[in-house]
Amino acid sequence: MANFSALGATSATNPNPNKSFEVLPSPSDSVSSLSFSPKGNYLVSTSWDNQVRCWEILGGSSQPKAYISHDHPVLCSTWKDDGTTVFSGGCDKLVKMWPLMSGGQPTQVAAHDAPIKEIAWVEQLNCLVTGSWDKTLRYWDTRQAQPVHTQQLPERCYALTVRFPLMVVGTADRNLIVFNLQNPQTEFKRIMSPLKYQTRCLAAFPDQQGFLVGSIEGRVGVHHLDDSQQSKNFTFKCHREGNEIYSVNALNFHPVHHTFATAGSDGLFNFWDKDSKQRLKAMNKCPLPIPCSTFNQDGSIFAYALSYDWSKGAENHNPSIAKAYIYLHSPQVSSVLG
Repeated sequence: MANFSALGATSATNPNPNKSFEVLPSPSDSVSSLSFSPKGNYLVSTSWDNQVRCWEILGGSSQPKAYISHDHPVLCSTWKDDGTTVFSGGCDKLVKMWPLMSGGQPTQVAAHDAPIKEIAWVEQLNCLVTGSWDKTLRYWDTRQAQPVHTQQLPERCYALTVRFPLMVVGTADRNLIVFNLQNPQTEFKRIMSPLKYQTRCLAAFPDQQGFLVGSIEGRVGVHHLDDSQQSKNFTFKCHREGNEIYSVNALNFHPVHHTFATAGSDGLFNFWDKDSKQRLKAMNKCPLPIPCSTFNQDGSIFAYALSYDWSKGAENHNPSIAKAYIYLHSPQVSSVLG
C-alpha cells in the first residue's frame, strides 16, 4: 500500500494541512478533473490551462510521464478499461483519445456543439459516452466519425456517473435522468433532484441500486432506484460552516469498502458511510476549494486538487495569481471502514 506524507507548516495559509503528498509540477490554472488508471497508479489531471497531464505514482513519489494540450480549457477525463488510453474533453467541444501507454499521438474521436462537461468509457458496450452543454448525450464507437446515438437531454449536462448497467445524468433545472445501459437509447426513469439547488456531482452506488447527488448548497442526497426502497432515501448537510454554505464538488465511493468521500468549496474532504449515516472522518480544512477528487483502483490513494472552483463566478478568478495543487492522501483504515 502506498504511504504518502509530507511535513508542512501549521499556519492558516498552509495549503497542505493534512500533510498529504504533493504531485508536481502543478497545473497553472484551476484543476477540473482527476482520474486514476484502472490498471495501475497513473494519475491524469485536466485543467483550465488547456492541459492534460499524467504522472506515474511510485511508492510515495510522483513522476511526470507525459502531457497533451487542447485549444481551450479541459473539463473532463476518463480512462479506457484496459488502462492504455485516456479520453479528455472540454471547451473546444472535442474529445481527444490519447494512447498514453504506447506513446502515441492524440486524435479527435468525438464532438459536440457546445463544451463537453462529462465523459465516461463503458467497457461492456465498448463505447464512449459524452455529455455536453448542448443538451445532448452522445454514444461513440471511437473508430467512427459520427456518434452511434444522440440522446436529447432536457437541459445542459452538469454531471454523469456510470456503474454498468446504471448511468445517471444530472442536468440544469435539477433533472436526474436514469438509464439502463442494456437499453441505452431509452430513458429508464426521470426524477427531480431531492436537493433544492443545482446539481454539482453524482456517484452511482457500487451495487447499482441507486446514487448519490451533491448540490451547490452543501447537501448530499442518497437515492435508491427501487420504489420499495424509497424509505431509505435521505439527504444530509455537509460542507457548511455557520451560515456559510459551500458547493459539494465531488463524490467518490471507495472501491473496496464502499464508503464514500465528499469534497467541497470549503477546502474540506470528508469520509462517510451511507448505511450507518455517519461521518467516519473529517479532515483539516485547506485554504482553497477542492474542485475534484478520486480514489485509485484499490482505494489506497485518495487524490484531490486545490484550486479555484468557479463557485464564486469568473469575476472572482485572477489567473495571474491563481494557485493550483494536486495532493495524494493515504486514507487510514478507520477513515474508510464503516
